[in-house]
Amino acid sequence: MMKLTRRTAIGAMAAATMAFGTAASAGEVLKFGHVYETATPYHEAALKVAENFAKATEGRYTIEVFPASQLGKEAAMNEALTLGTIDMIYTGVAFLGQSYPPIAISDFPFTMRDYDHWKAYAKSDLFADLSQDYTNITGNEVAALTYYGARQVTSNKPILSPDDMSGLKIRTPNAPAYQLFPKVTGANPTPMAFSEVYLALQQGVVDAQENPLPTIKFKKFYEVQSNINLTSHITNSLVTLISPATKAKLSDEDFAALKAAIAESAQWASNEIVDSEANLADWFREQGVTVNEVDRSKFIAAVAPALSGADMPWDASVFERLQAIK
Repeated sequence: MMKLTRRTAIGAMAAATMAFGTAASAGEVLKFGHVYETATPYHEAALKVAENFAKATEGRYTIEVFPASQLGKEAAMNEALTLGTIDMIYTGVAFLGQSYPPIAISDFPFTMRDYDHWKAYAKSDLFADLSQDYTNITGNEVAALTYYGARQVTSNKPILSPDDMSGLKIRTPNAPAYQLFPKVTGANPTPMAFSEVYLALQQGVVDAQENPLPTIKFKKFYEVQSNINLTSHITNSLVTLISPATKAKLSDEDFAALKAAIAESAQWASNEIVDSEANLADWFREQGVTVNEVDRSKFIAAVAPALSGADMPWDASVFERLQAIK
């Protein structure tokens, strides 16, 4: 299990080190923005990118990391990336789907069987093809896929079958991939900014939310929800994107070094999340939260007809290629 106090201290020291390095260096400064707290593996991984890229370029470039929406919410940072005012960001696959819908397929419920399927997909020709198509449209470079975790439903009652979702007002991100699961199970998806979720749960504005176990811990949603229901309905990812303006100003060698640093840190963060997920159910039980095992086959059966529907944002061949990955 991850030790947040230790991680927070590490993040603070690393951030201070990076700030000093930036001030002392004559190298050009690149900006890396994201919405996650300093206690998360994602932030620590970003700091690792900064450290390794500075070494690789012998200080000609340094990276400042801006966590916790310091450079804006996710939509704003995606726009800034395109404009070249931010050099790299973490973002959800669903945001990429706004520009190129098929790449959002991995964020739809039950398109991924499990983490092993996700790992194989991240290294697959299919993901490479979808990424290139996205880059061709936007100019943004897909540098790495990071495992974000399996999304679980939190609530103030047990959710053991699709019938238990009926009428539930559940916060979701504002993207079709996240809204499909509640819609087909009879719940009411309620889009809301990530930063507003805790208070909305506390005040009863929404009844439930869905996120991976590490995020439920980082954001302390377990303090305002009595049940965690292990639906594992989405095997979630973060994408690290590099601005086309940043790619244009880096030499081929430096750009390759940046992508290598990002890929290495993405693997590290993915491993941290996997390790955390293995322990967190028991940790939540120790905090007095009810953690419910569910029969996922019932939820899978409820969602399956929608995934093969004509209104899905991908060709049938893309879905078939994804399911064929072992």
